[in-house]
Order: sequence, then structure tokens, then C-alpha cells
Amino acid sequence: MNKEDFFISLFKNKNSRSNIIGDDGAVIGNMVYSMDAFFENVHFKKEWMTLKQIAYKSMIVNISDAIAMNSIPKYALLTVAIPKSFSKEELKELAKGFKKAAKKFGIKIIGGDTISNEKLDISITVISKTKNPIYRSNARIGDIVCYTNELGSCQKDLQKLFDGKKISKNSKFIKPKLNPEFFYEASKYINCALDISDGLGFELQRISNSSKVGFEFFDDIPSDILSSGEEYEILFTFDEKYREKLEKIANKHDVKLNFIAKVKEGTYESNLTNHHFK
Repeated sequence: MNKEDFFISLFKNKNSRSNIIGDDGAVIGNMVYSMDAFFENVHFKKEWMTLKQIAYKSMIVNISDAIAMNSIPKYALLTVAIPKSFSKEELKELAKGFKKAAKKFGIKIIGGDTISNEKLDISITVISKTKNPIYRSNARIGDIVCYTNELGSCQKDLQKLFDGKKISKNSKFIKPKLNPEFFYEASKYINCALDISDGLGFELQRISNSSKVGFEFFDDIPSDILSSGEEYEILFTFDEKYREKLEKIANKHDVKLNFIAKVKEGTYESNLTNHHFK
């Protein structure tokens, strides 16, 4: 068990259906609470992105968690650790990014906290509403495992940034592309879901751990597909009888579906290096 998963396990709620801690969000009644950190030199470097892009992405990665739980984001709380060197103009650019993401998804920013810091660190809590939350722990034996669209470009673009090269402002690494309309319509046919933040391999391991299942893969999956993080596509499982219905919904919303495995008894463990923790 890696350090992140071990630390999370210390706070598990044994008597809760979703254990509250361990899903993309915590479900309390019909509300879902999700929180993500977005820290300088861990998740981004300021020379890679504009302040507006940094703020926008920090909101989007949290909204992605809410969507994966089949909840509709309503409110956000922001905590921002601001470098002392930041000017008022830089703060305005940061605010523009937060407000752009909030406007796009109909979210009201209702509060939070600001502190002075040496680095730019952001933590966001998104509060969402749901009628039917979808958990990581509900994959069923015989389900088909699927992910949306293409994986791999974020890892390639991240390597370019490490190499001192430029990447497109439309790169998914800078501007994740979410597909809420597809997922909300498809949700009635989906048993288990989460977004791909730390790479397909790690997300499969999370489903395996939460649902106590393994996978029978249809084909070998290249390592660059398994390990590409920051993708924010959706990984989900569903009963095979709903495949045609899901394909029709995906076509309607111009979403590609990749069917990669069948859920079986057993376990699955990724042998990849953890995305943030060594």
C-alpha cells in the first residue's frame, strides 16, 4: 500500500456504505463534498501555466470528482496560499480563472480562506447535489470496464514541460476536458465510477481495493496509457446488457468508449510508480 492510500485508510468509516473517505467525494444525505489540493511544484510549476490557467484547472479537477460521483456541483470554498510577491494584477488573473470555471459549471464561490505563503498553493472544496451517487465500491462480477476518450497525451505533454518545451494551451494537461452531459445521462446504467487523475493503472487498483474484485483484460494495455495521470477522463463499470444503450449516449455526446476488461473475482495491483508519492 502506498503512502497516500495508507494515510487515507487511517480515517476509514467502517459503518458507511461508501466509507465516506476513499471515494471521489463524501456523500452525506443528498450532498457530495469533494476537495482537492493543487500545490505549486507538486501539481504545477508557474512557468508552465498562466495564473488564470492554474486557477481554472484547480477548479476543474475538483469538479471532475463531483461529476464522477454523479453529482451536480453547486458551491465552492477556496483556500489560497498567496506568495508575498504577488501584485494586485496577478491576483486579478488568479481570480479570473476561478470565476471562469465556476461560471462554466454554474457554481457559486461562497467563501474560503487566504494566507501568505512562499508558494502558490490552492485547496478547493466543491459542494454538490445528487439523487443517485455512484461509488468506487459497486463494481460487480461480470461488469464491463470502460474509460472515456483517449489517454496518454497528458504524460507526453508533462514530459515536454520537464524538458523545457512549450505545449498547446489547449492541452488536456493545462485545460482538462470534462464530459458531464454524457456521464449524467449514462449514469443510470453505470455501477461504479471514478475519474482518472493518477493514471488508469492506479484507478483500476482503487476499484479493485474498494469493490474487492479483479479484472480479466481483453488486450494488453500499453504502459504509457496505464500511467498517464491528470487525464480526468471517466473510468467506469456497467452490466454488459447496457452496452448498446451506453454506446448510443456516447455517440450523442461525441464521447469515445474504450472497453478494456471484465470484472472478475480476485485483486489487481498496479506496479507503476505513484503519481505524487514515492
